[in-house]
Amino acid sequence: MGRSDDRWARAGDRHWRGSARLAVSCAALFAAMSLLVDWDAGSLSPPRVLLWVGMSGALFVVLLPPRVTAGAGWLAVRGPWRRRTVRTDALTAVWRHDDVTSHLVLRDTYGHRLELDPRVLTANPLIWHELDTGVRRSVERGTLLQGEDVLARLGHSIDDETVRGVIRASGLS
Repeated sequence: MGRSDDRWARAGDRHWRGSARLAVSCAALFAAMSLLVDWDAGSLSPPRVLLWVGMSGALFVVLLPPRVTAGAGWLAVRGPWRRRTVRTDALTAVWRHDDVTSHLVLRDTYGHRLELDPRVLTANPLIWHELDTGVRRSVERGTLLQGEDVLARLGHSIDDETVRGVIRASGLS
């Protein structure tokens, strides 16, 4: 069995590396500017260096987006400290919370739960395809009891965004 086997195929967030580079750049810039200002003021000391480096590390962790990957029957979100995975072909419930930021919450029959930003699905059609395929299997098996309408609305908005992108790229708008 090679890597081309369907079990090993996976889709990832194609914008994650750029976002991770931005997080590193912002944290490094913050560290450099903080150390430079402190050095110029003449108050730089080893404890203050540790303080600024620690704060830069905290800024990096806050700015680093979760990494979303999907494959045949699963979806995973990896944050700085943990990885959460759900079986998309055994989903029981899907919710969408639209507070300050929008979050999609998925729960499977094994009790696993994860949250992700729906914009990741809009920006990554391959991840959306893997999720949609798994959801269809969940519906066929009768495990998805709540949230089919949420996913249908999300699918329509992703399709609309895709059409707008194609129209913009073709120069018709």
